[in-house]
Order: sequence, then C-alpha cells, then structure tokens
Amino acid sequence: MATLADVAREAGVSKATASRAMMRPDMVAAPTLARVRSAAERLGFHPNRAARALTTGRTGMVGLIVPTLANPFFSPLVLGAQRAAEETDGHLLIGVSEYDAAREAALAERICEQADGLVMVAPVGSDRELRARARHRPLVLVDRGVGRLPAVVLDTPSGTAELVRHLTGLGHREIAYVSGPRGSWADAARRTAAEEAVGESGGRLHTLGPLPPTYDAGTGAVGELPRRATAVIAYNSYLALGLLHGLAAAGIRVPEDISLAAVDDLTALGATTPPVTALQVPVEEAGALAVSRLVEVGSGTRKTAATRLPTRVQVRASTAPPPSHTN
Repeated sequence: MATLADVAREAGVSKATASRAMMRPDMVAAPTLARVRSAAERLGFHPNRAARALTTGRTGMVGLIVPTLANPFFSPLVLGAQRAAEETDGHLLIGVSEYDAAREAALAERICEQADGLVMVAPVGSDRELRARARHRPLVLVDRGVGRLPAVVLDTPSGTAELVRHLTGLGHREIAYVSGPRGSWADAARRTAAEEAVGESGGRLHTLGPLPPTYDAGTGAVGELPRRATAVIAYNSYLALGLLHGLAAAGIRVPEDISLAAVDDLTALGATTPPVTALQVPVEEAGALAVSRLVEVGSGTRKTAATRLPTRVQVRASTAPPPSHTN
C-alpha cells in the first residue's frame, strides 16, 4: 500500500508539500498540486480521512437525507449526489426519514456529527427547525423552499400546470389528481398549480389521497376516481402504472374512456400500452447540483440562493380528447 512518502518521492517534492497538497490544496501552487495528485493517482494513494479531519476540520463526508427509497423518484437523485461528491473526493452518508419529522431530525443530528454539511430532500420538518439547522451546519434543501435557505427545486408545480393545460386543451374539464405524500411541500405546490390551471378553463380538479408512491396504491385508486372525471394525473410513475393496469382490469380504456398522465417519467412509462404522457424531470441533475451547492456554501462562496430546475411535458398516447358523453 502506497504511503505519503511514496507519493512525495514520485512527485519529486517534500513529504510536507505532499501533505499540504492532500490536506490543504489551497496552500499549494497549481503545478505542484497537479504533480502530487497525479503521483497519488498512479500509486493508488488515498489520504487518511481521520488525519485530514484533524488537519482541516473537514471530513469529506456529505450527509444526504431522503424521505423514502420506495419511490423511484429518489434513486437517480442519490446517484447524482454521489457522483458530485466523488468529484470533490467526498463520500455520502445516507439516511431515510420515512416522512417522519422526528426521525428526520434525529437522523440530521447524527449525520451532522460526521458530515461537513447536509442535503435534505423534501424535508417535512418545520421551517424554524430547518433554519436552526442551517445555522449550525451548511445545509441545502431539495424540493422545499424555506425563505433564503439554499435550495434546489424541481419545478414540478409548473410542469403539473402544463400537464393540466395539455388536458384542458384537449377538452377535459373534470380532472382528478392523485396526490401524495402527506405533508409534502412540493405536492401542495403541485395541487395549487393544478387547481389554478384547471380554473383557467372553467374546469374542476378532484383531489384523491394522499397516497403512497406504489403500484398497489394506484390500482386501488381506480375505485375512488370520480365518475365525472375524464382525465387523471398521478403524482408518481408507480402510481400511474398501477392506475393504468387497474383501469384496464376494470374495463376502462385509456385514453378512449379516460386520459392518464404522470408527474414523473421514472418507471419506463414510455414503454407501456399505451405509453403514458408524463413530465420529464431532471432528478439526477438535482442531486448533483445540491451537493455542488453544499460545497459552495461550506466554502463560503455561496450563502443563499434557490435554483429552480425546469421540467418538460412528454406527450404520449395515453392522453386524448374526452369521450363525447360522460356519466
């Protein structure tokens, strides 16, 4: 196993210079830093994180709290966050809050004992709790806005409004929205945006739920759809898939009898029969950007800012004009 002394010899520098290059790169000239890093890569040397923490006060660990792993929405976000952390020689510490505010707070406390900062995805804690946490550790929120706290927000509310306008443009006026999860800041914003967009055409939004992001919840929601609804939007692609199969089992044709759309496109909805109209959401980009923002906050180069990432409606065969007569 290569040592720091081996790296120093390989790079043609003193051990002290090699140590500074590893622990305090800001104190080393760029050509020397590049030489040391190249030598370390050739030799497969990795600095001891405990030693780096003692030297710099930083562990290289990035905390990430997600509300669930059952929702496919969060998997690419974790992947994006991991890749961004690795680009800065960092590692992720991941916790799952299960949409429980007390568990979320306890996880944040434990993770912050080891991590340099924290990314919280769709947190359910109060604004006051999040502000207090940001005063003690660098914090970036994802899909939650709290004043001027740094945040990365996927603009699914605007995208949901565009989905609704797509449906009302086809002639739909009675639209169901299958909502969830309970306490979600982003879902409340989506519902508001959908209601406003339906109101533009004189239509009505029927809200079901909140429901969990599962296939079974989607199939079960079929029996709860209002009889007058000619279109339904699911907040999650697993739900949309369950709705699609539940409607087929009930003898309800998509899109001839009812149109179907989803607020994300993460379960191969383009490969279903019929393919499902959905929002394309840059979830992996959000994870990567959140970690990049956290690094900036930790280094003092960014204090406050919210970045909003746009979404795009992908129209497919599951949406069509409503039947000429509804019950």
